[in-house]
Amino acid sequence: MSDPRPLIAHVVYGFRVGGLENGLVNLVNSPPAARYRHAIVALTDSCPDFRARVEREDVRFIDLAKPPGHGFWLYRKIAALFSSLRPAVVHTRNLAALEAQLPARMAGVPVRIHGEHGWDTRDPQGLRRRYQWVRRAYRPFVTRYVALSGQIADYLRERVGVPAARIERICNGVDIRRFHMPIHGREPLAGSPFNDSRLKVIGTVGRLQAVKDQVLLVRAFVHLLRTQPALAEPLRLVIVGEGPLRGEIERVLADSGVAERVWLAGERSDTPEVMRALDGFVLPSRAEGISNTILEAMASGLPVIATDVGGNRELVQPGRTGTLLPSGDEVAMAEAIADWLRDPLAALGQGMAGRERVERLFSLEGMVARYVALYDELLAAAGHAIRG
Repeated sequence: MSDPRPLIAHVVYGFRVGGLENGLVNLVNSPPAARYRHAIVALTDSCPDFRARVEREDVRFIDLAKPPGHGFWLYRKIAALFSSLRPAVVHTRNLAALEAQLPARMAGVPVRIHGEHGWDTRDPQGLRRRYQWVRRAYRPFVTRYVALSGQIADYLRERVGVPAARIERICNGVDIRRFHMPIHGREPLAGSPFNDSRLKVIGTVGRLQAVKDQVLLVRAFVHLLRTQPALAEPLRLVIVGEGPLRGEIERVLADSGVAERVWLAGERSDTPEVMRALDGFVLPSRAEGISNTILEAMASGLPVIATDVGGNRELVQPGRTGTLLPSGDEVAMAEAIADWLRDPLAALGQGMAGRERVERLFSLEGMVARYVALYDELLAAAGHAIRG
């Protein structure tokens, strides 16, 4: 109670490995400590190892152990929590945490921000009317929305009815010091079976779940090996992440007989090193907001193949920094990978152009500055002076 800095309570469904959560870690770690305090409220639970990524010692973590389903019965508990914490800002993220907006209003929190980062596996294109209705129901309690992509901003205006003046467009940012190009070509990676410099290594990073569709990438990889075996002979695939899709990936690999050419690396905490151990990055998602992993790959100087969904077109410039493909098209993905193999100099040029684009438009410092400016603006409008 003696600390004069305004408290921002960040509310997420769960606090564990994920792109949304990585962005929150970057935000909390970056702003000057003199400006704000932070608390991270997980409606379900949080992973201790992931908590350790938060470097500031003054951040409080709170788990509410919410079971699946809507948490009407938790309103009083969450409102009591906010009354105790007395945050100046409650910042919820995605539909699963939107319900905390009403308890924040009940507790008299002066500024209530809701971020839309992308849609989940149950509504990968944002088309389900039920979820649109839920967002409309909570719309009166939100002070300002943050849309991570132009597509999401359009969705909020057209499907949810949010006035444009209440929508702030803030893209993700990447730490260009941690994610950088290797100095002397692809770097060896601890544990990787594909460190031989004669190989061509492509990879992807993300939770193994249906919306990320790593199975599509595996099928494209198998298709390329079968249809163009001479060209694809040096090609290897690295998949980093864990999740419910692992069993299906393993079945596809076992049926195709190419498992020795694919490394399922599991969950890792050394993503910058992973990126520098690749020659190219592939994102086969069915839906995206603004992909952190695409930005990290571009910052690492990698050419990018991605499905043309969500905000991917706002990041990848076809023919300049990479390739965009229709979602679900394994043949097109295989051919795009083959193009890299045929013209490695062009692929290298795409990677260098991607690095330049990230430096210019998608730095972590720029993202943090926009969030801090938003917090400052809304708190000032609510009559709260900001120190520092």
